Amino acid sequence: MATELYLVRHGEAVANVEPVIGGMHGDAGLTARGRKQARLLEHRLRYRPVPADRLVSSSLPRALETAEYVARALGLPVLRDDGLQELRPGEADGLTVEQWRARYRGGDETPGTWDPYREFSPSGESWATFLARACGALSRLVARHRDETVVAVCHAGVVEASFALAFGLGASGNRVDCAPSNTSLTHWRHRPSSAGEPEWKLVSFNDADHLTSSDLPAAPPRDAVPLPGGDSATDA
Repeated sequence: MATELYLVRHGEAVANVEPVIGGMHGDAGLTARGRKQARLLEHRLRYRPVPADRLVSSSLPRALETAEYVARALGLPVLRDDGLQELRPGEADGLTVEQWRARYRGGDETPGTWDPYREFSPSGESWATFLARACGALSRLVARHRDETVVAVCHAGVVEASFALAFGLGASGNRVDCAPSNTSLTHWRHRPSSAGEPEWKLVSFNDADHLTSSDLPAAPPRDAVPLPGGDSATDA
């Protein structure tokens, strides 16, 4: 009763190349380069298909736009899942990174340090609350779709959360800052064990070979929702 779970990071977003916090308000969808990345992914999935039973997507615009390309290749409808959204920035959504830092950080952080329990901004998530929400969404996906193959279009932070879920890491533990490429696929195999504990197997990570023959970079110049405590981020 295994679940095959493919996590697809969305294509390069406008929020990756402009200094804007990319929550639901600040997310202007994909760049021209991001759409080209998504077309290359669509072509790959047409000629090397994943035998998917379900296609789900984060409800953020950059993920939904990417999911449209995936849906054409797989011949499946897109099911929205708010739980697969990137870290929710709250009041900082749509601000520039400089405005966010000036308004909500005030230079009070030491570079390279961060508090996983500090909200990104008022009404936003902390890393801890994001991790709980994203891990819960992934757990529900594999529980609902046993013995099926699920493709989920999401974000770098959600891919990172999948490692935290598989390794049993909490918010105060070491982060798995895996930085997957835009439109890459990460493949997990999940099955309940006889003892009742889930078993996770990483089949492949950051598979973006559909981009290798193109003139597109593998990673964006910046991330859309910076993590507290420096220049690291959860997502592009």
